[in-house]
Amino acid sequence: MRVINPSILFIITFLSACSIDIKEFNPPISVPETFSITGGESLQDRWWLNFNDPALNTLIDTALQQNLDLTAAFERLKQAEAEARKAGSELIPAINATTNANRFIEDNANTGSLTFDNFSLGLIASYEVDLWGRIRAGTYAAEQEIKAAEQDIHTAAIALSAEIARIWYQLTEQKLQLDLLNEQIEVNKQYADLVEVRFRGGQATAADVFQQRQLLEGVVGDRYTVLANIEVLKNQLAVLTGQAPGTLDIVAGDHFPELAGLPETGLTSDLIQRRPDVKKAYYRLQAADLRIAAAVADRFPKLGLSASLDTSAPDLQAFFNNWMATLAGNLVLPLIDGGRRVAEVRRTEAATEEALNLYGQSVLQSLQEVENALAQETRQHERLNSLKEQLRYLNEANDNIRIRSAYGIFDFLRVLSTLNSLQAMQRTLIRAERELIDYRIQLYRSLAGGWPLTKPVTNRNDIP
Repeated sequence: MRVINPSILFIITFLSACSIDIKEFNPPISVPETFSITGGESLQDRWWLNFNDPALNTLIDTALQQNLDLTAAFERLKQAEAEARKAGSELIPAINATTNANRFIEDNANTGSLTFDNFSLGLIASYEVDLWGRIRAGTYAAEQEIKAAEQDIHTAAIALSAEIARIWYQLTEQKLQLDLLNEQIEVNKQYADLVEVRFRGGQATAADVFQQRQLLEGVVGDRYTVLANIEVLKNQLAVLTGQAPGTLDIVAGDHFPELAGLPETGLTSDLIQRRPDVKKAYYRLQAADLRIAAAVADRFPKLGLSASLDTSAPDLQAFFNNWMATLAGNLVLPLIDGGRRVAEVRRTEAATEEALNLYGQSVLQSLQEVENALAQETRQHERLNSLKEQLRYLNEANDNIRIRSAYGIFDFLRVLSTLNSLQAMQRTLIRAERELIDYRIQLYRSLAGGWPLTKPVTNRNDIP
């Protein structure tokens, strides 16, 4: 058996010791140090807990365990991990075993039939010495893709929790609208009866009766729309929590949560380091940069080593007595490839520039989302105050008209106009309160950085 010279192994190790650095990048844009508005409340990682809503907590916890889109994100992570293992496998020698058994029968007129047996066993190893870091650069790039896939999971979880919260409070709004419409229907029926009484007494016209009846039917029609919305929203929540539409048994809330003060937004640099979508773009940028190194290294010579160990014998008794070992090396130098390798270098360089710009865009997008949510919530508080004032004036006007009506002064057009405005304002106020919750959800989502996640439970056994 031949022994490999240790000096050869030393040379191989030395040649393959070229370092591959993972570069750090700054956003290709200038950003302000702080946001325009900040609050003093601390933001929990599981941001929805700030609403103190047990029903919402249950829905989101269920979705994080059963949502199929989130499960798919975990499967994409497994794909990225497999790709990294495949890329890194080139750093380990490949060893294959071969075996063979043959029997030859020869018929001879003088000696008769002769039988010859031959048995062989061999081990073949091959290995490419990573002289210029091509294999390691590809491996490191795949590892960065794993990190990007991990951020995909956190991004999906944040988006899922925000969507459930948004739909849940839309469902709450529809429940409040339904209760309000039921009250308005009763009020409109009373007014319709009053107009008919006045019509019989000659104090109102047929047009007054028809107009009031139309107002009543309009509110009844709105009620049917709200009932349909409630079913649609429940179906959406069912799908998001991994259940079939129509199977979710849940009672809508009857009030909106009390909002705490604005959360502390911190520094813009904190957000850049925290948001999973921004971190994903950053890891993709690093992976693209590493692929440049792999493409450049691919233009240089490749050193391959091969070794074999085999034996053969005519019978099993002598099978392990005769061994032969060989060690060979080959150097491949690219000469003419039609410019393929140069083109690949240029492609990876352009891909890296693209990734750098996408990273900068993701930073800008994240800052915009925070600033938008802050501005919208601030102005929505002011709008709500205005709507409440308008509702107060309409209530006073409606009360004044009822008092005048009791003294026989009945202007139906004013009654109809004021009543219609009052009821529309009541519905608008509920909708505006829900929009305020939406803006807070957007703010929490834009500031969220993720939390520890486990793979959702599915009904299918995992493929090993």
